[in-house]
Amino acid sequence: MSLIPAMLAPALLPMAVAAAPDGLLGFLGGPQGQLIFYGVLMIGLMYFMMIRPQQRRAKEHAAKIGGIKRGDTVVLSSGLIGKVVRVEDQELGLEVAQNVTVKVMKALVHEVRGKAEAANDAKG
Repeated sequence: MSLIPAMLAPALLPMAVAAAPDGLLGFLGGPQGQLIFYGVLMIGLMYFMMIRPQQRRAKEHAAKIGGIKRGDTVVLSSGLIGKVVRVEDQELGLEVAQNVTVKVMKALVHEVRGKAEAANDAKG
C-alpha cells in the first residue's frame, strides 16, 4: 500500500515515526514523502529512457563486431569503407583500394554490410 518501494522503507522508518504521528503512512502523505516518491520515480524513468536503450545498443554493436567475417564490407566510424581481408582478435585487415590494406581496431567499426549490400553500393 505504500508509495515507496520496500527496500527504502526500513531506512525511512525512524524518520517516519518521529516526523508524523500517523506513522509511515502519515510520512508518505507529507512533503518529504512526496519528494522521495518523485525522486525514485525520476530515477526509474531515467533508467528506462536512457540507460536501458544504451545498454541494448552496446550489446547489438558487440554482436555485430563479433560476427565480422572475411569478405564483409564494413564502414568505420571515420566513414572509411573497405572489405575485410583478415580477422584477428582485436584488429581487422581492411582492403580500402586494390592492393592497399590497412589494419584497424574492431571497436572502430560502425556498420557491417554483407556482400549483397556491398555489390549494390559498387553499382550505384
